[in-house]
Amino acid sequence: MRLDAVFQNGRFATLDPDRPEARAIGVLGGRIVALDEELEGCAADTVVDLGGAHAVPGFNDAHHHLSLVGKGLRELDVSYTATPTLDALYRAVAERAATLPADAWVLGAGYDQNKTGAHPTAEALDRAAQGRPVWLVHTSHHMAVANTAAFARAGFADLADVPDVPGGHVVRDAAGRAEGLLQETAMQLVDRVLRPEPVAEWTAHIAEGARAALAVGLTSVTEPGIGAVDGIGNGPADLDAYLRVRESGRLGVRMTVMPYITALHDCGVFAPDARWYGLDLGLRTGFGDEWLRVGPTKMMSDGSLIGRSAAMCCDYHDTPGNSGLLQHEPEQIRRYIVEAHRCGWQIATHAIGDAALDVVLDAYEEAQRLHPRTDVRHRVEHAAVTSDAQVARIAALGLIPVPQGRFLSEIGDGLLTALGPERSRLAYRMRSFLDAGLVLPGSSDAPVVASDPLLSIHDMVNRRTASGAPIGPHEAVTAREALTAYTVGSAHAVHEEHIKGTLARGMLADFAVLSDDLLGVAPERIGRLTVGATVVGGRIAHDAGALTVS
Repeated sequence: MRLDAVFQNGRFATLDPDRPEARAIGVLGGRIVALDEELEGCAADTVVDLGGAHAVPGFNDAHHHLSLVGKGLRELDVSYTATPTLDALYRAVAERAATLPADAWVLGAGYDQNKTGAHPTAEALDRAAQGRPVWLVHTSHHMAVANTAAFARAGFADLADVPDVPGGHVVRDAAGRAEGLLQETAMQLVDRVLRPEPVAEWTAHIAEGARAALAVGLTSVTEPGIGAVDGIGNGPADLDAYLRVRESGRLGVRMTVMPYITALHDCGVFAPDARWYGLDLGLRTGFGDEWLRVGPTKMMSDGSLIGRSAAMCCDYHDTPGNSGLLQHEPEQIRRYIVEAHRCGWQIATHAIGDAALDVVLDAYEEAQRLHPRTDVRHRVEHAAVTSDAQVARIAALGLIPVPQGRFLSEIGDGLLTALGPERSRLAYRMRSFLDAGLVLPGSSDAPVVASDPLLSIHDMVNRRTASGAPIGPHEAVTAREALTAYTVGSAHAVHEEHIKGTLARGMLADFAVLSDDLLGVAPERIGRLTVGATVVGGRIAHDAGALTVS
């Protein structure tokens, strides 16, 4: 048999229980067709030598805003690493503004008031930007700061005229004037004038995000939200943008995209006494191929923990009187979920606070009772604060929780401050989900935190904050369990475990070559591992010098 490629002299951890290790893999048509001794007598167009390096199935991020990662790489970086103080942030804004035309926007993302001590203000940004509009998105992407010129571009020449928004919050001074910070749905007051971005810009964001994903070993990504100006995404033609990037050969990584819930609509009668709720032509979860497919519909129920806007059962530890808020009324959440479920969608609902989680679980339970379906795998994105009773209920309903490992270090100190010592024991549970019999995916929520799966796996195993404080150490998982989450688990979360997650015959030939043995190094060293190469469909998509091709 003549194969497209053979990858030899590697140490593959296949995660296939029938053949847990392999030294060589043969590829034909993008799939694995033979391993080790099965390759005897085969020839190949391309032979690739791994030089004895360790390799694992391609990493799969179940919740990764790839387009926003790319956007962030192309705009001003105001993360703590780049601008560790507010003064540094203002200097960065001033420096960027000086390079732009007088009427151009200064756009940036990544700041965290938990680390800098406070949010930027419109007044200070006015001075830095010298008359240009400024829009800086918080690292959580659940709030942002606008300056006076930005508010004016949005139609609010007087900051006293900035309105309140249901499901959001406008921070005001003593005189009632907007200070600059907009939380949750209030962000739309300014964001609506920036979206949709031009096609050329958005496709460039996607291409840059894909390049960055491949560099850290990601071969598959689920983008949680496209298609809505009033939600997550750029605009109604987002799927077209992904198609354009794919057609140009710049996508590289396999994509599952989640249309945002407000992109779904009543499409009219599709059968006697039944109306279709979703996307036109009956488009729904599962449409597409192994490179680009429509996954669940995404919706938001509440905000973020580090922004103190997630809907909690009780007040935040450090802000008495504040227990967060829902982005929609409970009845609206119920209607969204029941209708989407009725029309065949898998649903992925952002629920960070435990109060929001109860609303979402009630809606999922009602949807299944009214319209029974098998193996639906509705998801709870983040499931950040979860009681024992809620863990059991998630398991009983057959749901998939999608917590983020990297949150534990990068924003963990802020989480501890927001929740306090007792409730932080319930944060980003993982061991409890596995013990309840649930399939755990791996995810980052990049660009909220770094997208590197190795860093996330490190935190899933070690569970310490950036300052070194333990955060729910009883919820730690093993390196193998974390790797399984980032491969098999994430594939399961979008009904793709039959083609992804393990290195076995018939599976997609997707894998990452590492600098050392992820399953053998000391737990504290996992985060120091690097990706030497990324292979997607048997083709080398990224190589940092780890491979020899003949």
